[in-house]
Amino acid sequence: MPVRVLAVDDSVLFRTKLQLTLSKDPDIKIVGTAVDADDALRKILELKPDVVTLDVELPKMSGIEFMKTLMKQHPVAVVVVSSLPMNAIDAMSAGAVDFVKKPADGSVGSVNAFFDELAEKVKVAAGAKVRNTALAGPSTLSVRLMGNASLAPDKADVIAIGASTGGTEAIIEVVKNLPPTTPGVVIVQHMPAGFTTMYAQRLDKICKMSAKEAADGDRVEQGQILLAAGEYHMTLKKDEKGYYVHCARGEKVNGHCPSVDVLFDSVAQTAGKKAVGVILTGMGADGAKGLAKMHALGSYTIGQDKDTCVVYGMPMEAYKLGAVTRQFPLDQIGDELIYYYTKKGKI
Repeated sequence: MPVRVLAVDDSVLFRTKLQLTLSKDPDIKIVGTAVDADDALRKILELKPDVVTLDVELPKMSGIEFMKTLMKQHPVAVVVVSSLPMNAIDAMSAGAVDFVKKPADGSVGSVNAFFDELAEKVKVAAGAKVRNTALAGPSTLSVRLMGNASLAPDKADVIAIGASTGGTEAIIEVVKNLPPTTPGVVIVQHMPAGFTTMYAQRLDKICKMSAKEAADGDRVEQGQILLAAGEYHMTLKKDEKGYYVHCARGEKVNGHCPSVDVLFDSVAQTAGKKAVGVILTGMGADGAKGLAKMHALGSYTIGQDKDTCVVYGMPMEAYKLGAVTRQFPLDQIGDELIYYYTKKGKI
């Protein structure tokens, strides 16, 4: 059965183009379009689409406010369409499954690439787990463990995290309560340029650790989170002072730049048993082989479990390769990191 899609956008030209283009895919059926939040809610209840594509810049009520109401009352898979990084990140926080950046120009190549990406993400979203934000709550175990996490750190250690679809909120859940004494954290989240800058700023506001978008040569230090920049691969290096990152443009690996496999491969080679690897929700297999290399060289490796993944793709592929030491529900991974390092006298 084709994926039933409702397209929400205030531009009649964009709605028409989206409807005509996505309808060419035999696995997608556009069941309707909507011009604003009221129209969208009415048609969601009437048409019961599998996926909603949503432009967050709507008249009357913003797409973000609409998302917050929708996900509490009538959860449905939403793929956000936006040219503004902050809007897309706010929508992900409100419960969207994924987002696609509107083309920066009207060239045929950019427009075609945009619609190809949108079609792919719509099909992925149809099988994603949608969270009811009214049911979401904080983890109490992290608070309990935090009181014991005050031991001296080992600066030689590093935590590497990789994620894709659903990963923006999953990463926050994992790192938000890690104390400032935690060894350096390096992260790849599949996001375009500009969006990683805004996401790093959000992490910095939410987390107890400091967070920034990685720049070439940044040191991997206690209490610091480094997020790979969009369109830049990030690798771990080491010198006499400790660990640092190298960031450079390159060809896509597994369809992505930055790539989780590129990061994990470098962590395996550079840190080995002194590293921890975490693979979170995401479509595809990026990171699975890299995590397997980390595991083979003695790293402690963690995979997010199926029940809590928005898309159980990357963690599943890693698990199938025997790359995962242990699987945990999302809300227990941060607790496990705290326990692991507290137990070992690292934080």
